[in-house]
Amino acid sequence: FMCGRGSLNKVEKDLEKRFNATFYSDDLERYNPLPTFNLAPTQWHPVITQHDPQYFQYFKWGLIPSWSKDHKIGSKLINARVEGLIEKPFFKSALKDRRCIIPLDGFYEWKVVANKIKKPYRIRFKDDSIFFVAGLYDQWKNEKAEIIHSFTIITQKPNPYLSSIHDRMPAILQREQESLWLDPLISLEQSLQLITPLAGDYLDAYPVSDAVNQVKNNNASLIEKLDESDSQSLF
Repeated sequence: FMCGRGSLNKVEKDLEKRFNATFYSDDLERYNPLPTFNLAPTQWHPVITQHDPQYFQYFKWGLIPSWSKDHKIGSKLINARVEGLIEKPFFKSALKDRRCIIPLDGFYEWKVVANKIKKPYRIRFKDDSIFFVAGLYDQWKNEKAEIIHSFTIITQKPNPYLSSIHDRMPAILQREQESLWLDPLISLEQSLQLITPLAGDYLDAYPVSDAVNQVKNNNASLIEKLDESDSQSLF
């Protein structure tokens, strides 16, 4: 699947400056997971929703629909393919009423190399800036009547630059599209038109340590570029 890991090597003030929104203080006290170098499904991460665009909120990665019988479905709904959003009633209603944007400064993908070995790459903007990907969200109530907010990342076919690494990429929005994606007045067709593969000119992909394979690893060394000699010896 794709996109299954990410990074956000920034803190709350960086996000508030990048997008004109602030954090709820109780969210910060409860989760406060930033910065993260190895964001993985089921973890909590900041999002901005179309219903509350003035605030960052912490949602769980892995969409748990409101009608779901249990939370386990979330681990299967970490991504939503843009090609199928209109065909599935749940995704269609989320596309209409529950859009969100998710801040990242990189994501990881695994390229299949010789002997079917998978080699991790980190993809980021060349200027290492924060970017937002398009997502959908929902809220679900557990048996204790606690409400869990969760999200999924929309994916699309890759641009030519990334196609040699993987056959999918997250739906990265350009700056002028971020507020549009959150606009409750745009139509389904208009929202889908915002999802186009970002030009490769903006992006930089480089090999990283296979330590990123383990979710428990979460430190700055994960985002460092492997030099070719390290890469050769490891793979």
